[in-house]
Amino acid sequence: MIEIDKVHKSFGKVEVVKGVSMTVEKGEVLSIIGGSGSGKSTLLMCINGLEPIQGGAIRVDGIDVHARSTNLNELRKRIGIVFQQWNAFPHLTVIENVMLAPRKVLGKSKAEAEEIAVRQLTHVGLREKLKTFPGKLSGGQQQRMAIARALAMSPEYMLFDEVTSALDPQLVGEVLDTMRMLSDEGMTMILVTHEIRFARDVSDRVAFFRKGVIHEIGTPDQVMGNPSRPETAEFLKSTH
Repeated sequence: MIEIDKVHKSFGKVEVVKGVSMTVEKGEVLSIIGGSGSGKSTLLMCINGLEPIQGGAIRVDGIDVHARSTNLNELRKRIGIVFQQWNAFPHLTVIENVMLAPRKVLGKSKAEAEEIAVRQLTHVGLREKLKTFPGKLSGGQQQRMAIARALAMSPEYMLFDEVTSALDPQLVGEVLDTMRMLSDEGMTMILVTHEIRFARDVSDRVAFFRKGVIHEIGTPDQVMGNPSRPETAEFLKSTH
């Protein structure tokens, strides 16, 4: 499981995560909702060790992410992360992009990496695009390629950082369908998302972030159907 224990994170003098604590169990889907600048995306970066923390601890299966002795490269094999901006290598084809990490990081042979890449690209519905260059894909296809690239590392956890926010509305559905499929398969996921209806559908729990703290956390029915804090209700009303 992922344990977040009294985590503090600052950029200079500005504290953006203020003593956040929560756990995510194996097989659980947790959605984090809230306004821009509330600390949601920053927390994901801290979970993956991409940003240092100033206080508290984050543990993944008991391993302290920010301990000096922790091998972050090893730990990141377990934690896939997909960002709002897909960062593909434009000069490589789709399959070459997805093969890269299994070869370089996991030390797979070319044949093994190719088999993994084909399997994951088929998994996300891109079987027909193996030899295509990323620039020829739609935004939704590019994001699904980014998901396949993360899955190619066989992670135990997936972090999604507002992966649909840069997409045209008509392309959002195909990416959400891919994430829903992963949820159905039992993948442990933390989603930072503005897609409130989707969060309600797929999540086991929802956390509402406001000004760097968890204002409210519970089942989708509790948080979205019957929020206990007026700020949560106000935020949800603003998303309609």
